Parts: sequence; structure tokens; C-alpha cells
Amino acid sequence: MSAGCAKKKTTSTPPGAQVEVKDESKWTPPPAPAEPKVDEAALAAEAEQRARTEAVEELKSVTIHFDFDSYELSQEARSILALKANIMRRYPDVGVVIEGHCDERGTEEYNLALGERRARAAYEHLVILGVAPERMSIVSFGEERPVNPAHNETAWAENRRDEFVVQ
Repeated sequence: MSAGCAKKKTTSTPPGAQVEVKDESKWTPPPAPAEPKVDEAALAAEAEQRARTEAVEELKSVTIHFDFDSYELSQEARSILALKANIMRRYPDVGVVIEGHCDERGTEEYNLALGERRARAAYEHLVILGVAPERMSIVSFGEERPVNPAHNETAWAENRRDEFVVQ
């Protein structure tokens, strides 16, 4: 048995002859990956919405406090109201209900009236600072909704307050 290689036929181009090569393929290189497009308007709108949410949270989370048997705004309360006024001027679609609260001392009628005077003091100060009156309303809860139910000076000081509820 003998194994051998089969003879291969070869052709060669005679020297000096030109060979023309034609590429009839339809291949095109794939497109370069597209740059992710940044939607500037969407980013700006998202940032504005986030700022608005934080501002509204600030508007409703910070309360002002009063001295015993008083509806006079302290310097600290005036500063807080100035920040609230800035937020309300920036977001003209935001309205608030100002809730006046008292501690448990005094009659129910007296505390309802005092709570109303406290809410009105904040309301009037915000109007002076440029907030449209129609965007605000007031309500008094007197001693009905204490934030601290204890019966001591610390609890009473916490309960003498105005709260701001965003509409």
C-alpha cells in the first residue's frame, strides 16, 4: 500500500499580464456608536422639580413659635417668614394654610382667638413681604392639636406655634 499526494492543478498568470480584482460585496462598516444625547431641557426641568419639592418641604416643615400669651412675631419668626415669602414668590402656584396653635392654658374660647391672632400675624407679615393674600388662608386650632402632650413649660413652648400646610 502506498499513500501519495494527489496532483494539484495550478494556473498561473503569465508575467506582465494585469489582473483585475473586483470587489462586488455590499458590506459597509457598522455605524459608530451614537453619542448619548443629553436633553438639556429635561435635565433642567428635573432639577427645577427637585428644587420645587425641596422648597415646598421647607415651607411646610418649619414652624414659628410664640411667647406665652402673645402673638407678637419674634426676630427668629420674622426670619423664618422671610424665607417662606421667598419660596412663595418663587413658586406662585403654591398656597398655604397658616394654622395657629396654643398651649393648654387658658379657656378654649381664649385659645381659639389667640391661635387666630397668631396665624393672622404670620399672614400679615407674609403680605408685607410680597405674598399675594389670596394664596393664603388662616385657621385656629387653639389647644386642640398639641404637638407635645406633656404638661410642662417645655411642652407648652412647643405647642405655641404656627404651622404651614401647603395647598
